[in-house]
Amino acid sequence: MDTKIKVHNPVVEMDGDEMTRIIWKMIKDKLIFPFLDLDIKYYDLGILNRDATNDRVTVESAIATLKYNVAIKCATITPDETRVKEFGLKSLWRSPNGTIRNILNGTVFREPILCRNIPRIIPGWKKPICIGRHAFGDQYCATDTIIPGPGKLKMIFEPENEGSPTELNVYDFKGPGVALAMYNVDESIHAFAEASMSMAFAKKWPLYLSTKNTILKKYDGRFKDIFQEVYEQKWKQKFVEKSIWYEHRLIDDMVAYAIKSSGGYVWACKNYDGDVQSDLLAQEPSLMATKNCWSSQTNWKWLALKLWRSVK
Repeated sequence: MDTKIKVHNPVVEMDGDEMTRIIWKMIKDKLIFPFLDLDIKYYDLGILNRDATNDRVTVESAIATLKYNVAIKCATITPDETRVKEFGLKSLWRSPNGTIRNILNGTVFREPILCRNIPRIIPGWKKPICIGRHAFGDQYCATDTIIPGPGKLKMIFEPENEGSPTELNVYDFKGPGVALAMYNVDESIHAFAEASMSMAFAKKWPLYLSTKNTILKKYDGRFKDIFQEVYEQKWKQKFVEKSIWYEHRLIDDMVAYAIKSSGGYVWACKNYDGDVQSDLLAQEPSLMATKNCWSSQTNWKWLALKLWRSVK
């Protein structure tokens, strides 16, 4: 008699590179396949297959995840110049994680699972800190270039309608240098705000958004304004009823606060800030619970196997 548990929803499997392929196969053979009857949608995200498919397999795996709502991804190589030579790659392919995140247009939440018998690197952290990383745009979708010599760098926006183009003078180069152009969109920032406030409300924890709007007055200011708008229109009364709050802080002030705090809050970070600060959080000798979600009108869909939030 087959005693396996039938899993009705298909699961997207994104295989990885090097040792992760071996370890993941051991996990499947010993801990998953003997007990679960799974419909697996398999995608090989190993560097050689990404190269052979011109990275199309990465896009297809993300589209499948949008369809089936659940995915398991292994660690993958993001090639640098050395790896390109080592594997004989056709191109310096982008990070598959970045490609997948941009297609899912979601928010990645990371949170340590605290254990009483494991000492903490920061003893003052009595409760977990949940970092919400906006997983779209900014540096991870940026266009960068090397400036070969003197000249003017300009940025031009051409509207689709009959409006006039907007031309901005960026810098007057006197010699060689580098340049970067990046972007984000209101729709994704709104979804980021909704996801962050939904998470804080569910946990009954306060929510902090960190930006550097004093320097990037329009770019980071847009994040600040949209978060405040979403909070005032949809979440303020709900937060008051739970005795929690939302607050914007400068990123440098927030980092200092995080080290001194006792934890127990949701920290919403822009894409790069979330990348860096979640690694700081991961230095705690504990597991990390990772959830990736995005808005589909009124529905929130979880993109990872749900882990225990804490061990008491």
